[in-house]
Parts: sequence; structure tokens; C-alpha cells
Amino acid sequence: MPKRSSASVNFLPNALLVEVAWEVCNQVGGIYTVIRSKVPAQMQSWSGRYCMVGPYVSRSIEAELERLDDVEDIFGQAAARLRKRGYDVHYAEWLVTGKPRVVLLNPNVVEEKALNVIKYLLWKNHGIGTSGDSALINQVIAFAYLTKLFFDELVQLSGKDKTIIGHFHEWMSGLPILDIKREKMPMKTIFTTHATQLGRHLAINSPTFYAHLPFFNWEIEAKKFAVETEARIEFGAAQYCDILTTVSEVTARECKHLLKRKPEVILPNGLNIERFEALHEFQNLHSLYKEQIHQFVMGHFFNAYAFDLEKTIYLFTSGRFEYKNKGFDLTLEALSHLNEQLKEEKVDVTVVMFFVTKREFYSIKPEILQSRAMMEEIRQTCEAIQRQVGKRLFYVSTTRDDHRLPELNDFVNDYWKLRYRRTVQSWKSNKLPSVITHKLMDEENDEILNFLNKRKLLNKKEDKVKVVYHPDFINSTSPLFGMDYGQFVRGCHLGVFPSYYEPWGYTPLECMASGVPSVTSDLSGFGDYLLHNFPDHEKHGMFVVERGRRTFNWSAKQLASFLYKFLMQSRRDRIMQRNNVENYSSAFDWGNLIQHYHEAYQKAIDG
Repeated sequence: MPKRSSASVNFLPNALLVEVAWEVCNQVGGIYTVIRSKVPAQMQSWSGRYCMVGPYVSRSIEAELERLDDVEDIFGQAAARLRKRGYDVHYAEWLVTGKPRVVLLNPNVVEEKALNVIKYLLWKNHGIGTSGDSALINQVIAFAYLTKLFFDELVQLSGKDKTIIGHFHEWMSGLPILDIKREKMPMKTIFTTHATQLGRHLAINSPTFYAHLPFFNWEIEAKKFAVETEARIEFGAAQYCDILTTVSEVTARECKHLLKRKPEVILPNGLNIERFEALHEFQNLHSLYKEQIHQFVMGHFFNAYAFDLEKTIYLFTSGRFEYKNKGFDLTLEALSHLNEQLKEEKVDVTVVMFFVTKREFYSIKPEILQSRAMMEEIRQTCEAIQRQVGKRLFYVSTTRDDHRLPELNDFVNDYWKLRYRRTVQSWKSNKLPSVITHKLMDEENDEILNFLNKRKLLNKKEDKVKVVYHPDFINSTSPLFGMDYGQFVRGCHLGVFPSYYEPWGYTPLECMASGVPSVTSDLSGFGDYLLHNFPDHEKHGMFVVERGRRTFNWSAKQLASFLYKFLMQSRRDRIMQRNNVENYSSAFDWGNLIQHYHEAYQKAIDG
């Protein structure tokens, strides 16, 4: 296992690093996790020679900022100069781990007349048209204009003493590269694509995306999917940057064919992993949060029928609702195979599979809320009976001459007996437990529900595999779970993420950091990285489904075999595996992976 590196604060001492991303102080998408979690490692390497640039698009970020308007460092001076020119510029310390300095530029203050001139020059100088009136594209273009002005000021202030490295993430921040190259500005540029614009669209709509990848015409496909402006910005940034990077070998293949350039450096994503818990603590946390999941499962299933919670395994998958790209389709197919195998072999285990994603819905189903409320009433009734019996038993035990245990039913008065019977009776139901917790707006066309109905995987009593489809993200305010997503993850036994299209894939990495084994695929950047760097990954609780050169049905059966093998483990084996997988997580700490960024910056300087 790679050892954590100790990044030197003297790395490229005569350089300044400015990292530009739409996700700086702007929590949208997985790139936000990359940007934010990497900060401590960047700060350790660059110290006061590093700042971040992002768009000021929401006032809600104010709570996370400490203003630095009077600071006289070079980044603050450049921000102040831009502010004097009449632009809305915010210079602050971002109150996250590492406390980086950030320059936030408000794209919404660029007037329409000025924006039209900027668009004209974009077309005239770079051949990028902006037909239509997309609010996001207007913001991106205005943000690019302001970012370029910031670099103009920074270049003037730094003179010849410092080399400036501009690191731009994704098409939404990469546009300034075109004018930096055109004007031959004395600075170095790095462009990182986390997923190509066309890749996402093509993967969803082309059943043989990877086989056809060399044959797609990016210009034709961009028009077909109405992303021509975005694709041309991305293509231009990839062509004109000094160093092109991406997050995995999987996306490197996309870059080669769709952006017509092979990336010079791969930048795998990591986490800022804090390994401060003793090994036994992982098991304690798992047990604690598993008990909370038990409470949900009892409320959801036990009014119809019960099963042994000590022999129940919790699986989950989560992420954006991309039925094919996220591997929901493959997971469902594997669950169907697994259910039949477990029933045929009469295996004494129950599987509850959670699908946690985001869909448009009207509300939580009333019957689910009612069942949970009734179960709570049963709990309160039982606790009242317990108190009454305990009090009376203690009194009798101290006053009776014999030591025989009295008839405890005699200690419960008729009121509580009747209330208990009525509450339990009203809770019980002849209906099958619902496979979905919410009432969807477009239930008839939902692909998960259609699969479950078609394959009759409907939470019947005899089914060994139960499904809970939760079309909303889990947080502590959820009336069904009452726990944070991270706590929910720790309470589960296995994460299942066999993606078809996943440039990196943070969810299995987050499982790893929480001591939870998981499944990924060889078409995800994370899975590909495991295959090439960690041949013993299965011993450490990380399973990689083969999808790249296999049929859908073959991969589904392989996934089902992984799940079956996991279920057949003893409790002791699962505890050991949780400890092993968490030990593995240190290899993905930014303290180790930041070395790939160092390689990219060094190449930019040397080039």
C-alpha cells in the first residue's frame, strides 16, 4: 500500500498556483468534493502561493467566508484592482479545512450590452457561437471574462519574479484558456476534464458507447444533443491548454477520441481521510446506525410480515438518477437472479436493498408514515406496560414468602391490555410492503418501478430480496430515517455501484473511508484504478464487476455471484472485512494522490 507523502511547502517556490472551478464555494455536483477535500494537501504544498477562483452566484455562501478585503498579498491586490474597475469581486478565506484564500467573481453584474460584445468576440476569435439565451452559458461566459481580467492583473503584479500556473476545471471554467493562449500571456495553463460533455450524453443514448467511441464525430454529436457551445468550449480548452489532464484512464479514452488529445497526466480523485478511530470503533458505529435502519425496516415491513433482523443484510446504492449510467439496471437484474437463487437454496438470510436517489415526487406515501407512527405507538405502549409490570413485580418480590416468579400478565391492568391489542391489530396489514417510499410525479414511466413490476420483485413474504426505493436524499431531517447519509452508509453492510459510465465514482471511495465494503465496475474511474494498482482489492472488500468487454447478462450474473458470496460470509468475516477496507482507504488520501498534481504542475513549468 502506498505511503502517505509529506508534501513540501517548497514545491515550485517561484510559482503561484490559481485553481479555477465553478464549484469553488458552490456546492453543485461531485467536483465540489474534489475541490474542497483537496484543499489541505494543496495548502501544505503551496502555502501562501495558492488561491482559488470561483463564481459568486449565491449569497448563502457568506456564512462560510471570512472577508480579507484589506489583505495586501498579491491575490488580494489583484482582486482590489479589479474591484476598483467597478466589478463585484470578493476576496475571502474559505472556512473549510485548510482555509484557502478565494476570489469570487460575480458574473451577474456584467451588463447585457457588454455580454453581447464578449459573445461576439468569442465567435470572431474562437468560432464559438452562442445561439439561444441560456442563463448558465451567459454566466459561464461572463465568469470567464472576469477570470481573464483577474489573470491580467495578476500577471502585471507578479512581473518576471513568479511563474503563474492557472489550473482550470471543466468547461464552465476553462474558457479563459483560449484568450490566454491567443494573447500569449506569460503563464502556464492546465485543463482538467472530469467527464466530457458528450461522454455523458452518448453513454446514456448509445447502447455500444465504448465500442463506437473511436467513430463518433464530436461536432455532429454536439449538435444532435444541443450542447454545441459547451462542447466547443471544452474542445478549445483541451486544445490550447499547456497540459491536459483527466481523472482516470476511462475518461482519458474519451479525451483521445472526443477531444482529439490524449491527456498528459491522470489526476485520480481522493478524500481528506481522517483515520482517528480505533478499529473496534468502526464496528461500534456500524452497530449503532444499523439499529436505526432496523427501526425503519420494522416500520416498513413488519406490519405485513416479520423476518429475523439478526440474519438481515443491508445493501444500498445511491447517486443521481441515471438508470443506465449509474448501473441501476444491472443492480436490479442481479438482485432478481440473487432472489431466485436464495429461494431455491432456502438460504436463511434476508436482503434489504436500498435505492437512494433523487426524483420528482408529491410526498411520502401516507400509509408508510402511518405505519411508522403506529409502530411508535406500540413502542410507547410496551414501555408503559414495562414500567407498570416492573413496579408491581418489585413490590411483590419484596413482600412474598416464596421465590416463584408470579404470573406477569396479572400485573397489567385491563386498560393497557386493551390498548396493546387494539394498537397491534390496527397496525397489521394484509398489503405487501411498498417497494417505494414516496408518491412519484411520473410513476408510470419510472424505470426502477417498471422493472420491479415486470419481474415481480414486489416485497412478497417469500422473497429473500426486499427492495426499498427512496427517491430523495437521506439526511437528519428525514422523517423516515432521521439520520445523516454518512450514518446511513455506516449502518449498511455493502454499497453497490456497478456503473456503466462513471468518470471517477466517489460513492465507493466514501464507503471505503467509512469501513463499508462496496462494488464498483471496470468502467468507472475508481474501479479501473483499483484493477491497475491494487490486485488484491477483493481481499479488502472492494469488488469490481467486469462490464467493459462483457455482455449485460454476464455482468449481472457476476454481480449476483459477488452478492451471494458476500451473504455467505460469517459475521466475524464481515467484521474483519470492514476493518480491512478502512485500512485500504489511506491509499486514497489526498496526502498520497496530490503527487499526481505535482507531476502536472512540474510538466507545465518544464514545457
